[in-house]
Amino acid sequence: MEDKDKEIKEKILESSEKLFMKYGVRSISMDDIARHLSMSKKTLYQYFVDKDELVTTVTEAHMNSHKKIYEAIRKQSENSIDELHQLGLHVRRHIEEQNPALLFDIQKFHPKAWTIWIEYKRNYIHATIVRNIKQGMKDGLMRADLNPEIIAQYRLATIQVCCDEQFFGQDQYKTAEVQSQVFEHFVFGLCTEKGKKLYLKYKENHIHQMKTNLPKHETIS
Repeated sequence: MEDKDKEIKEKILESSEKLFMKYGVRSISMDDIARHLSMSKKTLYQYFVDKDELVTTVTEAHMNSHKKIYEAIRKQSENSIDELHQLGLHVRRHIEEQNPALLFDIQKFHPKAWTIWIEYKRNYIHATIVRNIKQGMKDGLMRADLNPEIIAQYRLATIQVCCDEQFFGQDQYKTAEVQSQVFEHFVFGLCTEKGKKLYLKYKENHIHQMKTNLPKHETIS
């Protein structure tokens, strides 16, 4: 693929991802994407056969992008608790930016993309959680009686449940707040007293940093 074609394709993927994140997948048509990019639909179809291929490619690129973020967090973290805290912040920010219907739309209408998401969750995210817990246990920051494989599966299940409207309807609960509450419950179940104190320190430092960076007329609830 020539550089110009590669640049156009990346622009399509980037714009499509932003639209899907904001409005969900089902409500965005190929016409909407072409209009947003100020290009003809014919040009759009030169790069993607149909919407399903576009959604699948966006999903794959999105997962690869998140892997890079997780790896960066792992490398810069001071310890397993710092990594866990930073991952929790990242997940919350991501959910706040994501339309609640996004995963439902992908699951129902785009099975190829959904398979990519499931494999990413079952393999990469699961392995990330297991590694983090094992390191925490080794450092005395997480309980020694944990089975990392079981706890990782449990964590993946809670992530899914938090996005399920049967349990937490959007009219009653904000998904980001639900995830945050469940995540902290998860963290305190993992940690030793030393680990809990460390987590609270990172949390307090983050809150202080946010308050410091806010304009004077803004406050955090």
